[in-house]
Amino acid sequence: MQDLADVYARSLFEVAQEHDSLDEIHEQLGEFADAVSENRDLQMFLFSPYFSAQEKKESLGKLIEGADDEFFRFLELLAERHRLPVVFRVRSTFDDMWAEERKRLEVEITSAVALDDETVRSIGERIEEQTGRDVQLEARVDPDVLGGIVLRVGNMVLDTSLRARLERLRRQVTSA
Repeated sequence: MQDLADVYARSLFEVAQEHDSLDEIHEQLGEFADAVSENRDLQMFLFSPYFSAQEKKESLGKLIEGADDEFFRFLELLAERHRLPVVFRVRSTFDDMWAEERKRLEVEITSAVALDDETVRSIGERIEEQTGRDVQLEARVDPDVLGGIVLRVGNMVLDTSLRARLERLRRQVTSA
C-alpha cells in the first residue's frame, strides 16, 4: 500500500509544481485528511465498497467546494479507483516531499523545564546555520527527562538528558 501511496503522492506533487499551486494543494490535502480522520461516518462512506465511485465523486463535489481543480480531480481519481483509503499515506509522503522542496526541517526540543525563548531561538539558529534549512521549532516539557535536553532534528535524535545518561550507566553496570 505504501508504494501505491508514494506513486499517487509523487504524481500529485508534480502536478502541483507544474501549476504553481504546491502550497495550496499541500494545505488542502492536509485539511481533507484531517477532516476525514476526525469523522467516522465520512470514513465509512468514502472507504466503503458498498458505495459506488460515482456516489463518492458527487459527495466530494459537495464536501470540498472551492478546492483547487487539480486537487479535486486527484480526489475524484482516488474515488474512481477505490483508492481513497490511501489518502493518509499520500498526505504523509506529500508532506515529506513538500518539506524537502521548501527546505523545512522539523526540530523538537524536549526538556524537563520550560526553556526561555532566547535559548530555544538560539538552538534553532545554530541548527539553521549547520543545515542551511528553515527550522520549524517546537519546544516541549517532559518532567521524565530529569535534566538536559532531547533534541529531535528531522529523524535524528540527540539525547543529552540525565535520564539517558542514567540508562547508559545502568547498562554498563549490568554488563560488567
